[in-house]
Amino acid sequence: MKIAVIGQSLFGQEVYCQLRKEGHEVVGVFTIPDKDGKADPLGLEAEKDGVPVFKFPRWRARGQALPEVVAKYQALGAELNVLPFCSQFIPMEVINAPRHGSIIYHPSLLPRHRGASAINWTLIHGDKKGGFTIFWADDGLDTGDLLLQKECEVLPDDTVSTLYNRFLFPEGIKGMVQAVRLIAEGTAPRCPQSEEGATYEGIQKKETAKINWDQPAEAIHNWIRGNDKVPGAWTEACGQKLTFFNSTLNTSGLSTQGEALPIPGAHRPGVVTKAGLILFGNDDRMLLVKNIQLEDGKMMPASQFFKGSASSDLELTEAELATAEAVRSSWMRILPNVPEVEDSTDFFKSGAASVDVVRLVEEVKELCDGLELENEDVYMATTFRGFIQLLVRKLRGEDDESECVINYVEKAVNKLTLQMPYQLFIGGEFVDAEGSKTYNTINPTDGSATISKSSSSKSAVAAAKEAFENGLWGKINARDRGRLLYRLADVMEQHQEELATIEALDAGAVYTLALKTHVGMSIQTFRYFAGWCDKIQGATIPINQARPNRNLTLTKKEPVGVCGIVIPWNYPLMMLSWKTAACLAAGNTVVIKPAQVTPLTALKFAELTLKAGIPKGVVNILPGSGSLVGQRLSDHPDVRKIGFTGSTEVGKHIMKSCALSNVKKVSLELGGKSPLIIFADCDLNKAVQMGMSSVFFNKGENCIAAGRLFVEESIHNQFVQKVVIAFLLLQRRHDQHNVQKSLLGLVSGARVGKRLSAAYASNVHQSTVSPAGFFFQPTVFTDVEDHMYIAKEESFGPIMIISRFADGDVDAVLSRANATEFGLASGVFTRDINKALYVSDKLQAGTVFINTYNKTDVAAPFGGFKQSGFGKDLGEAALNEYLRIKTVTFEY
Repeated sequence: MKIAVIGQSLFGQEVYCQLRKEGHEVVGVFTIPDKDGKADPLGLEAEKDGVPVFKFPRWRARGQALPEVVAKYQALGAELNVLPFCSQFIPMEVINAPRHGSIIYHPSLLPRHRGASAINWTLIHGDKKGGFTIFWADDGLDTGDLLLQKECEVLPDDTVSTLYNRFLFPEGIKGMVQAVRLIAEGTAPRCPQSEEGATYEGIQKKETAKINWDQPAEAIHNWIRGNDKVPGAWTEACGQKLTFFNSTLNTSGLSTQGEALPIPGAHRPGVVTKAGLILFGNDDRMLLVKNIQLEDGKMMPASQFFKGSASSDLELTEAELATAEAVRSSWMRILPNVPEVEDSTDFFKSGAASVDVVRLVEEVKELCDGLELENEDVYMATTFRGFIQLLVRKLRGEDDESECVINYVEKAVNKLTLQMPYQLFIGGEFVDAEGSKTYNTINPTDGSATISKSSSSKSAVAAAKEAFENGLWGKINARDRGRLLYRLADVMEQHQEELATIEALDAGAVYTLALKTHVGMSIQTFRYFAGWCDKIQGATIPINQARPNRNLTLTKKEPVGVCGIVIPWNYPLMMLSWKTAACLAAGNTVVIKPAQVTPLTALKFAELTLKAGIPKGVVNILPGSGSLVGQRLSDHPDVRKIGFTGSTEVGKHIMKSCALSNVKKVSLELGGKSPLIIFADCDLNKAVQMGMSSVFFNKGENCIAAGRLFVEESIHNQFVQKVVIAFLLLQRRHDQHNVQKSLLGLVSGARVGKRLSAAYASNVHQSTVSPAGFFFQPTVFTDVEDHMYIAKEESFGPIMIISRFADGDVDAVLSRANATEFGLASGVFTRDINKALYVSDKLQAGTVFINTYNKTDVAAPFGGFKQSGFGKDLGEAALNEYLRIKTVTFEY
């Protein structure tokens, strides 16, 4: 068809482009005149294509169509007029001229909200359903016959912008194209509009947008969001006109502590808090406003209202000055009518529109290596100077809006002054527990206490859910998410000495091991999964065709939502990182429950997420007991996945809770009694060295520690002799044990082993529970038989258990090695590659080490069989634990 497009804006441009792609001939485009030297996007696009463009300032005068304008239009011979968005009055001589007439897009479900500002009124009235209508133009105001309607759900915190960007814009473009297609096919309906339920509201203007406080909180919220961003809902307070933006009714767990803001006519004074401005309706319910515009046009976070402009301007470094000049060039390109961009230049007063905001944000993100910048930030700092100050603060991690007050416990150790957060971390803030409950964490070296806090999971899950469903985390693209995780790894590396020292204090780790393994592998893990963020892909699948039509089936991998992660005390930071890095890379948000006895590196990690710019609510940390916090996470209906590392007994309980609550996805890394088989044809010295490491690495507090060594008869005695020599060197120091309860279990287990007549190479009575700390003397048992307690139960400490097996009896030793309900890891030492491969095939364990041990890597999947659990940490396989697959099938 020959089509005339009459309208303006980016929406009009996209409709024009799609109609041309459909094969229609656009014979002319009618748009508004240039404003401040800038052409409308619709006209610009048409000019590129050589389509005639007309920019009439008006179509009629004194109620009569201008003959010269109508003549130019009629000369084009259009068969249909398409009006995607038009702010001008088009005379009926033009509307009725084409043989197919004219169709108009309207952003409401007619007959509701006829007239201007329809999106605003959809929100102001609190409509649960919104949408758009394409109708046949007549001489009434939005009263023509209906051609097509599409509806969507209106979300509780939707604004004009979010509703438009999420549905009305993308689906409206498709709807216009579909309507034209129906007309071309001769199947377009004409359904008369009903007058039942019809409403008409006038255009919203600043003078009519004043807030009426004598109504419920929900109605006030609807008024504010319905006027956000234009014209802006306002009130008078503190002697000036204040305009409110970014309102929400989600006030769960919100503290009302703050400074009162008296508002004339309001049911109660507002309260300026760290979260923003709390307002009250006449029903005493709360709503939260996050941004305020002052009468002079300055925008600020509502939480900063009483601070005003007290913060001084930053002095920029040379690199930051260079960035500022690059941004100035972007402003110059976007504002062509401004001869020079000065510090005082206002972006919007210089002619910028909403489409220019999007362009500026994208250009600055490109300049600043994916810096997290939102459209909102441009409205918050409209002058060039203010925008640069905001930008630099974000680049430095000092964004005022993200300012977080942190209370520390300070301790001078290892030539450092450690600052250790000790409160809960919820929604990007460190907060006290419910009822200010506290408990002590103990330094296993000297028994001294460091205060930490405990709480329930309710508000933390709500914060994680809000961040996932409505926050920035769900809006940024995968590559930007990866950049944030790379930045987090960099920040962790900058603080690695602090993290390692805290790990040594809190978990009893040897500092050098903590630096290299606990912290070093944590950093590697975040870097590894940061690289996966933009490589999470689905597939296209050939299926049987629905002849004569065809089908296309594809899969999408999506984040599951809010995840709960419960971690053990032996590798506090590393276990957190193994699970959290994969969880975040997949796009989820997380509530982490560190072990009750080792929460401090997790809380320091929380502080580092702020420095790295991870959005609020994405990471939440809840120290506390497993029976309280862990149980509530397992039972919570809004948690969609639990990742747990710990005992088999607790793992079974978590699995049951996950099933009964909401059938959560769950992955479990549980206990182990890993066999290490040492054949006579091995490199004996290496086998001794690695055998010692397999047991005593990290003081034996290692889930994959070799719980039992099977040594071939012909080298058994020689192996034990070499172990004893190496052992005597090891015994020169006691091994510090992390948890007093676990230490007592080790002492008890060792004494049981002695009573059951196993031979041992170190004296159990030397193992001590010291008043100045928790220490356990490394112990070796030999001649351990299969029925003995120590042969079956996990030690989780520095105890080596050696058994012998008959020469050449490979299948018999395999049967003994597999005669356990555990299946986490295993190992074999032999020079015979055929034997090594045969044994690795037969061992029932998730990991098999050959001529090595403890060789884990961030790229290699890790997880067990049988009652050692299921699911994987690390490697690509770990991502699938935090993703769900959606199948989408098209017919065409």
